[in-house]
Amino acid sequence: MRHPFSLFRSARSRAVSAVAAVAVITIAGAGAVVALPRAAQAAGATQCQVLYSVANDWGSGFSTNVSITNLGAPWTSWTLGYSYAGNQTLSSGWNGSWTQSGKAVTVTSMSWNGAVATNGTVTPAANFTYSGANAAPTAFTVNGVLCGGPGSPPPTSTPSTSPSTSPSSTPSTPPSSPPPGTPAPQLHVSGNHLVTSAGATYRLLGVNRSSGEFACVQGKGMWDGPADQATIDAMKTWNIHVVRIPLNEECWLGNSDVPAGGTVGAAYQKAVKDYTDLLVANGINVILDLHWTYGQYTGPSSACADALAACQKPMPDAQYTPTFWKQVATAFKGDNAVLFDLFNEPYPDAANNFSNATEAWTCLRDGGTCTGITYPVAGMQSLVDAVRATGATNVVMTGGLTWTNDLSQWLAYEPKDPTGNLVASWHSYNFNGCITTSCWNSTIGAVAAKVPVQAGEIGQNNCNHDYIDQVMAWADANGVGYSAWTWNPWGVCNSNGNDLITDWSGTPTATYGQGYQAHLLTQKP
Repeated sequence: MRHPFSLFRSARSRAVSAVAAVAVITIAGAGAVVALPRAAQAAGATQCQVLYSVANDWGSGFSTNVSITNLGAPWTSWTLGYSYAGNQTLSSGWNGSWTQSGKAVTVTSMSWNGAVATNGTVTPAANFTYSGANAAPTAFTVNGVLCGGPGSPPPTSTPSTSPSTSPSSTPSTPPSSPPPGTPAPQLHVSGNHLVTSAGATYRLLGVNRSSGEFACVQGKGMWDGPADQATIDAMKTWNIHVVRIPLNEECWLGNSDVPAGGTVGAAYQKAVKDYTDLLVANGINVILDLHWTYGQYTGPSSACADALAACQKPMPDAQYTPTFWKQVATAFKGDNAVLFDLFNEPYPDAANNFSNATEAWTCLRDGGTCTGITYPVAGMQSLVDAVRATGATNVVMTGGLTWTNDLSQWLAYEPKDPTGNLVASWHSYNFNGCITTSCWNSTIGAVAAKVPVQAGEIGQNNCNHDYIDQVMAWADANGVGYSAWTWNPWGVCNSNGNDLITDWSGTPTATYGQGYQAHLLTQKP
């Protein structure tokens, strides 16, 4: 969304197969392997029961669940250790902090599940890749004390054709309760739809959660509000299935010109990873959107004169943006519940005073030197290439012109994607150029007939919901997903934008929020 208001924004199933492999190990004291009743306790010694199971094996990878029961004195934290005999390689884990060194795997407790009472159980889980045999581990340790005993045979179930859905990790921010066991679906493109790993059509309906684009460059830390389990529980009462998270390029990269007081570099990356993983673990897909980028631009429709990533620029920069997307893709590859929106709202056509549409569309796709833009531009093709160079197959979104409201030539200038996982990004506000069903039918509909279309932002510049009602009705009829601006309780209800909520508990704002909530509750993904 294009807007003059830079404080807040830039421009405004898991189907699990039967357990295939199980190893139950019970110990009392170091080195002893004996069967104990669950109530057995011995002061000063770690006593545990470990249940290792393969929930799903698809031939080149598998999902494993490890159930750890404390049979001794209460734990304040725990560390699980075991080793594989083959080439099993960790790709993602949750309900614990998973690491691997060679064949050895270590899982440490999170801040929210470290305390385990006597007879209490924790259940870390993970995804691995492998080739050849997939024998279960034969020995476990908990807090450095051996849990030994016979292992289980390799899985005997018939491999499925694709991996089961799972989140990439659970965040260190303490949720009010552990995340539920149904993560967001892994998605890919099939024809003009997004589909799950099981082939079911899936439409992303939800909200934007602004602040990751601006808080760091305004000395506000990170989220300008909580990003915890309680706020996600509030989202779930609205039937939200996707959250679009705007990001700041320089804060992620940790550039030195970010003002003191902002969250930058590794701390910023961790905050994004933690929040994303918590959403995915709760069944909510995430769109990571590059909102604010480096590059000085003072031409038509400039939002700021600062070269710092402090406002919406007309195009991403070639100096930093490819590196940003390589790092983001590396952090989230293997978790296709996360989508990448390569650039929020391009407007190279405004930079050249709308005088040459062909030049503007070429700039959007190919970058380089673009009329009216004084810094080297990264085109959408180079950003798709940057993501795919990491091996990530996550769904990628690319927009159009005029703050991504114009998709009239999107198909003609579509970037090439070797994975075929490309989605057209569209934004629709009541003050844009294309705001009628006839325009949507002739332009957006033509794109939606060929590839999936996701309305990354919808909204209107007043407190009503009459315009978004029209957008949603058309989108529902044409298989287009959407996420409204914005899930933030700023008290904004004017020409600068609209809030969906009045507090972090999810209380809807009068009219606008109430109308959107009511509509979401009638929809299925």
